[in-house]
Amino acid sequence: MTPVRNPMSVMQSQIDGNTDSIAHETIFVNDLLAQINQVIVGQEKLVDRVLTALLADGHVLLEGVPGLAKTLLIKTMAEAIHADFARIQFTPDLLPADLIGTQVYNPQMGVFSIHRGPLFTNLLLADEINRAPAKVQSALLEAMQERQITIASKTDKLPELFMVMATQNPIEQEGTYPLPEAQVDRFMFKLVVDYPARNDERNMLDRMTGATKPHARAVVEPATILNARRLVKDVYVDERLKDYVLNLVIATRKPAENGLANLKPLISFGASPRAGIYLIEAARAHAFLHGRGFVIPDDVKEIAPDVLRHRVITSYEAEAENISSDEIVKQILTKVNVP
Repeated sequence: MTPVRNPMSVMQSQIDGNTDSIAHETIFVNDLLAQINQVIVGQEKLVDRVLTALLADGHVLLEGVPGLAKTLLIKTMAEAIHADFARIQFTPDLLPADLIGTQVYNPQMGVFSIHRGPLFTNLLLADEINRAPAKVQSALLEAMQERQITIASKTDKLPELFMVMATQNPIEQEGTYPLPEAQVDRFMFKLVVDYPARNDERNMLDRMTGATKPHARAVVEPATILNARRLVKDVYVDERLKDYVLNLVIATRKPAENGLANLKPLISFGASPRAGIYLIEAARAHAFLHGRGFVIPDDVKEIAPDVLRHRVITSYEAEAENISSDEIVKQILTKVNVP
């Protein structure tokens, strides 16, 4: 007679196996961070979130003033991963063909050939995405979601390792085209980048004004990142944590039913179902980066503000009272019971 196995022991065995496997596979993370930290000073949280999004197969929207190493970070990461990097400066006169590519006529052969645009890369920096008109924004965001591009009825798939880091300048709004909420929702994270601490900025002065500027060397192959993504999918998430994530998302839509009646007039629209999916995926990647084969509540709480801040749309009343979506999310995280 076949013995009956305890489901709890089977689950624990799976978690232990995941943790042992992850402990071995995350060795590359330390090498990658070492190379990034040779170039980037401070901004530890920014680096952590970009790596989290990279492992969770998500895209990142950055908001911060110029000069905070946003371009340098993704370029350095591309160098350390031995991946292709492209930067597109979004301007009002940009056309969709400038991103995805176009047909070019070859007079010698008498045929049209496809000229691929800069979107065909691994890591893409979309600088000041809100400076381009809606058609250009749509072309980029469609590529982000579908992972393919169609030019003259011919569809080409983007590389399997593909990540977009888009930036917005919060200071200058003249001549900009704000991203619609439905398009912003396609970004896993919205990160607010602040000025570095004084000591970090002092180190930056020494490092970037020396005789030779630091640069990263390739220590990771794209295949390693893709393999890590598959391992991230196996990180265990308890059913109670899934319910916790769902409670957080629903609390943004129905705050009064979750003991947060004071937030109801402050929220116009709550988070979409995509928020819950990204919370789980990002929490898994966060656990992976910390060498665990299972997600804990702190993983969810740590990344929740970056997943939810652009999905909680504040009302006119909230704007009048100078209450941001960050403050609303903070109250929700404090009120919703943690398993």
